Amino acid sequence: MLSDAIVTLSCPDQPGIVATVAAALAQRGGDIRVSQQFGDDQTGQFFMRVHVQVPAALTLADLRAHLEPVADAFGMTWAVTDSAERPAVLLMASREGHCLNDLLYRWSTGWLPVEITAIVSNHETLRPLVERYGVPYHHVPVTPESREQAETRLLELVDSNAVDTVILARYMQIVSERVCSALAGRLINIHHSFLPGFSGAGPYRQAHERGVKLIGATAHYVTVDLDEGPIIEQDTVRVEHSLGPQELAAVGRDVECQVLARAVRWHAERRVFVNGPRTVIFR
Repeated sequence: MLSDAIVTLSCPDQPGIVATVAAALAQRGGDIRVSQQFGDDQTGQFFMRVHVQVPAALTLADLRAHLEPVADAFGMTWAVTDSAERPAVLLMASREGHCLNDLLYRWSTGWLPVEITAIVSNHETLRPLVERYGVPYHHVPVTPESREQAETRLLELVDSNAVDTVILARYMQIVSERVCSALAGRLINIHHSFLPGFSGAGPYRQAHERGVKLIGATAHYVTVDLDEGPIIEQDTVRVEHSLGPQELAAVGRDVECQVLARAVRWHAERRVFVNGPRTVIFR
């Protein structure tokens, strides 16, 4: 039974969008609880997220059918979802388990509004951790010779588990253009630096060599351009000269966990809109 729905949309900006959407929802007995919108003067795009209460007898299909003429008239990219829906996610990690463990813990407490359906790793290292949470663990080794086969297996798991989003929780393999295309807008990575600084491998070593006073982490959508996808969330922490590369990494792990958790939650709650190389986020 539907009681609350989330309406998300983007389209070329023009007068009357908010009024028309609000009127259409009111026609079906919708009571808007939260409405957030943003018009980007640079791109000419308009973005909107509406949390609306609807009569219990109204189905998602009914609401979508009612809004479809409005969406067509404004040329919208849009979606209507049940606010209680928890999207299925697949987590990927290599040997370091701090981000993976943090997401699993937050999910187990109910803070993270997703369903974790599977874990994929190119190593066996994290299996004991994952099995404590009762989540299926799939060891998919990656070598230069087996990379294409491994990615085929990944995409099979995405399909068989009806996965909405894949999270790279310190998965230390570069994904191919094939995977980026198949999961466009549904593949999130945590990079252990405050991008665009120190992209690529070894960011804590790079940060130490440069003597930075702040280190950070960046959660972003993955594209074919390494570490250059639209940024969802970032944060930093102050450090000092006495910390070596390993100590910087230890400090950075907490920031990585927090940044990735916020990004996954906002994505799951349909708060993130891709706006070219940037994002719009309604917190």
